[in-house]
Amino acid sequence: MKDLIINGSEQLDVLISEAQANQLKEYARLLVDWNKKINLTAITDDDGIVTKHFLDSLTAVQTGYVRGRVIDVGTGAGFPGLVLKIAKPEINLTLLDSLNKRVNFLREVCDSIGIDRVEFVHARAEDGGKNRLYRGQFDTVVSRAVANLTVLSEWCIPFLKQGGYFLALKGPLAEDEIKDAKRAIKILGGRIEDIFEAQIPFTNLNHKIIIIKKVGQTPLKYPRKAGIATKIPIGSCYNMTK
Repeated sequence: MKDLIINGSEQLDVLISEAQANQLKEYARLLVDWNKKINLTAITDDDGIVTKHFLDSLTAVQTGYVRGRVIDVGTGAGFPGLVLKIAKPEINLTLLDSLNKRVNFLREVCDSIGIDRVEFVHARAEDGGKNRLYRGQFDTVVSRAVANLTVLSEWCIPFLKQGGYFLALKGPLAEDEIKDAKRAIKILGGRIEDIFEAQIPFTNLNHKIIIIKKVGQTPLKYPRKAGIATKIPIGSCYNMTK
């Protein structure tokens, strides 16, 4: 596993030391162990964990925007946020998730592999985005496979400082989501900067990272209360008539 991590990261031009590879290896062991007790991932084989979780997460480093104070919204088992912290220990990371069991798992991983300067937040994105401790406080927001881009933008953009970047790790159909999300992103104070092509080493997977810059203020009413963003997305016909 360690060789696969190091070789894969080299293909991504992300420098991972042997010590960092050992941290990721222990992370994988804990992931499989905890997965027997709580549902963290459907991927439990070594190669799958390395390629579909670790290397996929590391593609965000290639964008050049993983820096400063970073929050992973809806982090789940820590992807991509905790992997990014291992690769870039200088960042200040916040991991936010709505399920306390997952937060406890992440605490144990960080304790076990010696990761510090990580804040753990047990909260829904809608509540975290309203909290003055987190709203408008981050240089970078990352999120992977949590919701469609319209909904995800409402959950994530409020966390950004003006001039900060939201990195949405998406699959090959990202352009379709962008078409639907453009109006919402503008309303929320964002602007699409780029779509980064992310080829995952040792696989045929070609993912995309949508890069959104915070260029204006997010209206105070966003994010709305839990459940509204998915039921009435910003820019929907219903929403535009109200």
